[in-house]
Amino acid sequence: MDDLDRNLIELFAAEPRVGVLEASRRLGVARGTVQARLDKLESSGVVTGWGPDLAPEALGYPVTAFLTLEISQSSGHEAVAQHLAGVPEVLEAYTITGAGDLWCRVVARTNADLQRVIDRVVAVAGVQRASTVMALATQVPYRVLPLVTSTS
Repeated sequence: MDDLDRNLIELFAAEPRVGVLEASRRLGVARGTVQARLDKLESSGVVTGWGPDLAPEALGYPVTAFLTLEISQSSGHEAVAQHLAGVPEVLEAYTITGAGDLWCRVVARTNADLQRVIDRVVAVAGVQRASTVMALATQVPYRVLPLVTSTS
């Protein structure tokens, strides 16, 4: 990744609707160069999507919690992961080390609704235990751009 790639990523992160022609004008390079670089960044997996970023709070899900699941070692993680993928309130799930086996970030409409979400998450064979931690405030939101801008 060179300076042009970084500048393109920063521009599209700041202004996702800027367009290829305007990006080429602002960065002082040909439109074809911008398009080729964007295509390369996408095909190499650096850029994983162009969709809008959504705010769960604005969609009616202001409660965020983190669930640590303990999974039966004999049943494996795959069946549980497939189940989690079918629960819309599960925003992400990771296999982890340390205490627990899977970590999930979930959202809910209210604190009481969080119980419904937890009940749905654990309603699959293989989940032995779940512990929950509720988020009170977002201090640093999910981000990747600093990795791009700090790379030399």
